[in-house]
Amino acid sequence: MPKPEYLAPGVYVGERPAQTKPIEGVPTSTAGFIGLCQKGPYKTASPVTSLGEFERTYGKGRRPGFTWHAARAFFEEGGRRLYVARARRWTIRDCRRALKCLEAAGEISTVAAPGSSVGGAGRFVAGLLIDHAERMRYRFAVLDSAPGQSVDGVRALRAGLDSSRAALYYPWVRVKDPAGTGELSLPPSGFVAGIYARGDAARGVAKAPANEAVRLAVGLDHALTEAEGAALNAGGINCIRSFGPGDVRVWGARTLSADADWKYINVRRLSIFLEESIDNGTQWAVFEANGEPLWANVRRAVQDFLINEWRSGSLQGTKPEEAFFVKCDRTTMTQADIDQGRLICVIGAAVVKPAEFVIFRIGQWTADRPPSPPKRRRAARRRPR
Repeated sequence: MPKPEYLAPGVYVGERPAQTKPIEGVPTSTAGFIGLCQKGPYKTASPVTSLGEFERTYGKGRRPGFTWHAARAFFEEGGRRLYVARARRWTIRDCRRALKCLEAAGEISTVAAPGSSVGGAGRFVAGLLIDHAERMRYRFAVLDSAPGQSVDGVRALRAGLDSSRAALYYPWVRVKDPAGTGELSLPPSGFVAGIYARGDAARGVAKAPANEAVRLAVGLDHALTEAEGAALNAGGINCIRSFGPGDVRVWGARTLSADADWKYINVRRLSIFLEESIDNGTQWAVFEANGEPLWANVRRAVQDFLINEWRSGSLQGTKPEEAFFVKCDRTTMTQADIDQGRLICVIGAAVVKPAEFVIFRIGQWTADRPPSPPKRRRAARRRPR
């Protein structure tokens, strides 16, 4: 910053940049779909903000595939911004190329391939989505079960998958045919991605995307029993349940991870949100002098950001010290790290986990219970006159 010159007596007013820049939370509700479309570009992923815009870019036809239906479900369930990468066929080559197109859109947080689970492509496309989410670091994959799949079939599909950055949903969702005749059975990923976006806008990414209504649904491909739902939930398969006419809900919030620390979707998605926000919000520190003043500024910026998240209810604890810690000093870096230009900040956060099982303990007295002992009345003392 150039040094000002004061040549004449007077009052001088100047601007001084802040030493620390506030960290802003990144968007979490933008989705990216790969799928078969009637028209549109093959080599780029285009963003759309409504079904009408999708139809202008990718076609009004409901065939081929389920991409139009998934886009409709996404926007009807609360989604606002969607990137679409067109694939010609459900082949490894085409899916990899479509996912490559999504890489350039940095704002995408959720990825899916609606319709890919039809036929024999489901398992390898699920693997490609998981690889994409893990390689991109800040993305989460929503996976579909197959149409008409049995409980044993979806368990077999689940057995070959393991990732904290992906979730599997079962069964397919039935909706009224937009053409006006009968009902259609559709993959759940379009609905779920919209529900993620709706929940993020209403309550933030820390809220588990479960016990949420599927607005367009009129039924399900398979009506799960309580026993089936419990078994699938324990196996990390998120069920969509019907609780009566017009009341279809997402009834699970688990990832595909075998690691108990990453069992819940909102824990992983909140961690992704925190990591990406801090990563983006501290880029100003690159090439700054790597010493105590810089470390203090980084600590202050991260602490201010995490305090805001704690106040919003995303982190546990009755005070900030219980919710998080931030270390960026000689205990996190060696002299060799400093000499090689590495700034290392260690951050811990106590994220809020969902209450999956709400337990009430209710006791009732039976008719033959022993009577309660009568309360003794204390005799009043007379004051001496």
